Amino acid sequence: QVQVVESEGGLVQPGGSLRLSCAASGSIFNIHNMYWHRQAPGKQRELVALISTTGTTNYGDSVKGRFTISRDNAKNTVILQMNSLKPEDTAVYYCNVNGYETNREWFDAWGQGTQVTVSS
Repeated sequence: QVQVVESEGGLVQPGGSLRLSCAASGSIFNIHNMYWHRQAPGKQRELVALISTTGTTNYGDSVKGRFTISRDNAKNTVILQMNSLKPEDTAVYYCNVNGYETNREWFDAWGQGTQVTVSS
């Protein structure tokens, strides 16, 4: 099995910054794509950012130019650096990782989610 654990979120003032990290562990053979999603109260879950095996990135329109996703393949970790935060960034943020396990089965694992609140 593969486990995904996010770092704690927190409360930050508008205009501030926050860094989320996520580590995958377990029976991992290789990791393909790594994602951050978020879900705000009363809204559908949305893609925030993704990074591929080769380092290609893609961002949701609402976070382009403010958020940066990166990964450390040696540590099976993905980072989301969030700058210029806005109240509308308040949400539960979820890390999502896919790839192959050591038994060559495909996995698609999700973290439990971490709360990010942007408020003065």
